[in-house]
Formats: sequence, C-alpha cells, structure tokens
Amino acid sequence: MKLLVIEDEIKTGQYLQKGLTESGYTVDLSHDGVDGLYQATSQDYDLIVLDIMLPKLNGWQVLQTLRSSNILTPVLMLTAKDQVDDRVKGFELGANDYLVKPFAFAELVARVQNALRQQTSNTTPDAELNTLKIADLELNLLKRTASRQGNLIALTAKEFLLLELFMRKAGQVLSRSTIASLVWDMNFDSETNVIDVAVKRLRSKVDKPYDQALIHTVRGMGYRFEAVTS
Repeated sequence: MKLLVIEDEIKTGQYLQKGLTESGYTVDLSHDGVDGLYQATSQDYDLIVLDIMLPKLNGWQVLQTLRSSNILTPVLMLTAKDQVDDRVKGFELGANDYLVKPFAFAELVARVQNALRQQTSNTTPDAELNTLKIADLELNLLKRTASRQGNLIALTAKEFLLLELFMRKAGQVLSRSTIASLVWDMNFDSETNVIDVAVKRLRSKVDKPYDQALIHTVRGMGYRFEAVTS
C-alpha cells in the first residue's frame, strides 16, 4: 500500500518515511503544502499523513481542497495542535483521524492500519477482494500474510511488497527499473544487483519448495509472475 507523508520538519518527515517503509508500506514524502497537494491530487494513495503547520499551504487548506475535489483518500492529521477546537475542525473538514505530537510510533502505525481497514471495509465489503490468489498461492492484503498449499510463508516487508506487485501484475513482464521504482521507491542502478538478489530470495520461499514455478526470468527484460500450465 502507498502512503503520502506531508511534514515540513525534515527529520520528522524522514523518521516517518523510514519507519512506515520498514512497516511494509511504500511512502512518498513532501515538505510543504503546495507540493503535498500536488502529489495527493496527481497520484493514487491509500492514506495521507498530514501535518497542519505547513509552509505555502497549511494542512487545513490541503485537506479542504482534497475534499472539495472529491478526493476521499483517508487522512490522518499529525500535529502539535492539541486543542479540542483543532480536532473538531479537522474532523469537520473530512479528516479520518487525529494524532498529536509527540507520539509513539507504534500508535501511529496502529492508527494507519485502522484507517486502512476502515477504508477497505467501506470499499470492498467482500473479504475475498482482500486476497490475491494465483494457482495455489494466496496473499492476504489485510493480514499481510502469504501461504502456498496452506503453508504460511515468512516474508519480510519488502518481500511482501514485491510478491504483491508480481501478483497484481501477473502475466506482465516487469523490468528491474519498474520493480525498483514501485517497491524500493528508487531509480534503478544497473551496477547493483539488489533486485535480482531480492527476487532470488523470494523464489527460495515461494517457488523452491514446490513443483510449479511462478516467478519466471525473461532474459534481457526482467521478470514475469505466471502459473504456466503444460
């Protein structure tokens, strides 16, 4: 899942981006209201973490513009403003949750997960829609678990994101640069083998113990996830 953090304090923003990335999310970071609003309206996000005291456009203005534009992405307000009137204003403008600084990171993650669950339950009431299934491999997007033939597969956060990408794009050839951009949020460096190493590790867990391979190398192009039938 992809999150946007709009936070003008550089260290706080980097801390949030690093922590949420390690929690298994893809995270974009913006340091002012104008840029944050641009990103929020030009890309699809599953949730936005929004500070109030921002340069150029404050958080209230960003939130109000989003909602007036009928962008209903869940918004978690993260701010030092702890007055009741501030919280009420946030909810009246369409915020989904409100967390006051200083905060425990574990609480932030719990609130992010809760907001995402609520959004999912509102948009996809059928639990089956929260599961990706190809051949005998299942990926539960809410529980963040993977299993094959009923056997749980222990995955790191990045491995889960990589497998989710493969399954969502099943049958398509994904280049290393595409994988780097969507999973690692970075530009691909042809001098590094980080993508190949990650795919090799994922294969050892998803494919190696089973008869049917799902992850295929397309020489000179990248990788394709597909259940090939003979």
